Amino acid sequence: MNGGSVAIVIPTLNAAAHLPALLHDLEVGQPLIAAVIISDGGSTDGTVEIAAKAGATIVTGPPGRGGQLRRGALAAPAGWLWLLHADSRLPTDWPNAVKACCSSALLTTAWYGKLRFDSHDPRARLLEAGVALRCALARLPYGDQGLLIHRSLLEEIGGIPDLPLMEDVVLARRLRGRLRPMNLTVTTSAAAYDRDGWLRRAVLNLWRLMQFLLGTSAIKLAKDYRR
Repeated sequence: MNGGSVAIVIPTLNAAAHLPALLHDLEVGQPLIAAVIISDGGSTDGTVEIAAKAGATIVTGPPGRGGQLRRGALAAPAGWLWLLHADSRLPTDWPNAVKACCSSALLTTAWYGKLRFDSHDPRARLLEAGVALRCALARLPYGDQGLLIHRSLLEEIGGIPDLPLMEDVVLARRLRGRLRPMNLTVTTSAAAYDRDGWLRRAVLNLWRLMQFLLGTSAIKLAKDYRR
């Protein structure tokens, strides 16, 4: 997986059910990809074995998405980093969107995708519209939308915070005014919403965000969070 200009960084924790599909989606971008970095937090379901079989570079450490992303980014060989969640899916033409961003010469800009859920539930479309509105008004994309950022900009804003939760919110706030949408839709799993209930999950996520912005620690909020 060498010879490209973008390093893919994926934090994992028991992601064996989803990771193979994302790794398959990434195959079409092999000429562009410098490395796929799997930053694992202690999986026991075969995640690491799946990643190794696919030829990914594997780094390990304590669980916690911010810390895992931080370790993965440090191990990445390319200037451009694309932070993705393991349950994401990408369209077949994703390399074109990524190339357009990387070739724009805007190293002081970070990019995020449009969110879609892998569900036909009408509530999924409502939530997607809410996410789009949040991004348009507040420039606050979440990690499941992916984040394409050059290492120089990431270092300028202090790197990825070592937080178990809300690391994406911290990054978005540090990047205020320097975030742009990509011409790309990132599809994410709706399993947590089906499990917890669409309204309940959405309300709890909003409540956690408000609590965090009001000063509650990410460590405290992570104690009752289910991915």
